[in-house]
Amino acid sequence: MSNPPTVHNEARKEDVAKTVLMPGDPLRAKYIADKFLEDASCINSIRGMHGYTGFVNGKRVTVQGSGMGVPSIGIYSYELYNFYEVESIIRVGSTGALAPRLGMRAVIIAIGACTDSNYQQNFKLPGIYAPTASFSLLIKAYQAALDMNIPVEVGNILTSDVFYSDDEKDLSSWSKMGVLAVEMETAALYMNAARAGKNALSLLTVSDNIVTGEKLTSEERERSFVNMIHMALSLA
Repeated sequence: MSNPPTVHNEARKEDVAKTVLMPGDPLRAKYIADKFLEDASCINSIRGMHGYTGFVNGKRVTVQGSGMGVPSIGIYSYELYNFYEVESIIRVGSTGALAPRLGMRAVIIAIGACTDSNYQQNFKLPGIYAPTASFSLLIKAYQAALDMNIPVEVGNILTSDVFYSDDEKDLSSWSKMGVLAVEMETAALYMNAARAGKNALSLLTVSDNIVTGEKLTSEERERSFVNMIHMALSLA
């Protein structure tokens, strides 16, 4: 039996599927495993960041929590791509809408991720990098939404390092450029995928609207993002 290749994940290399769904909340990972996977088993519980591997329609799938923010998903996605030889990571996360028309539980497919993070400096690039989704996953997700009759928005989102901003108007600057929503992980995922030559896609469900003030409870965020989960599992 092989040893775990990282101190952050006790799973053996053979425990992890080639496709990984990655919610931020480890409790959402457990919920997905319990409700959507067959024969699921827990493969990681270090730091409470639960991971599970099971089957969907005979296809092997892993669900692994990423935690909150760029540094956390930066670690987990890097290790999955580079140490566990994962081919595709699909983020299934919550997001705050910046467009008034986006109501609770609206689903967004993030074609690109603007960011205020300094994460790209790690790659020593001579300019500003534009992190984007893998087109092969994006087009499959969009087709799945059509097949399932799930309304989706495809567009640009913002990955921010700041949850409580000292500038109350900073998000309006992004909104005026057509940025649909804000979250805290996608840009790092897309950059790590690009560097590793792997695939990544971020599917996001609106949990609150920054403009209108609407918001879901923590329990609703954990358990009610069914459309997004069905779309993500169709990509396995």
